[in-house]
Amino acid sequence: QPMAARTGDVGYDQLHHFVAAGVWDRVPLETALLKEADRLVGDPAGFLVIDDTALPKKGQHSVGVAPQYASSLGKTSNCQSLVSVTLASREVPVMVGLRLFLPESWTGNVERMTRARVPLDRQKALTKPEIAIEEIDRAIASGVRFGCVLADAGYGSSGPFRQALSERGLLWAVGLSRRQNVYPADIGLVFPVAAT
Repeated sequence: QPMAARTGDVGYDQLHHFVAAGVWDRVPLETALLKEADRLVGDPAGFLVIDDTALPKKGQHSVGVAPQYASSLGKTSNCQSLVSVTLASREVPVMVGLRLFLPESWTGNVERMTRARVPLDRQKALTKPEIAIEEIDRAIASGVRFGCVLADAGYGSSGPFRQALSERGLLWAVGLSRRQNVYPADIGLVFPVAAT
């Protein structure tokens, strides 16, 4: 209502339908936002920060709501979980991406996703690191300037995530679980051969 009242050109009902029905193509808007973020803080010495955030919810009908670990709460809770991508430099962060993670309780139930009107291109099971890589690719394709990708152990513990960053030629620094073994690059591992 405040947005509609501020413009005066569009009625509240029209604006609500535009936003809620999702009948508009999000790509041009996302591209414009990425370009503006790059203008504000894009820097070859900047950072692309990957994290996730939780939105605690009651009930089961909001898309993606399920009992899942919420890092911001420090426990498993009924919530939506979103992968966030932030462009940062000179102590200024600008959010450039926020994608909803769909847990298996959603992706394994096509009827539930259809009833909730989840777009067909989003009705697939993706891990949070896979979503993060898609968002990184989107930022790179738009020309956003950054020098290093940062992520916490929730992403850093994923070997495919680290490998995908390296395959893209990106510098990265990620957290690791304290149980994860890390070896120098010149160490060769010999795996035991199991008896048949």
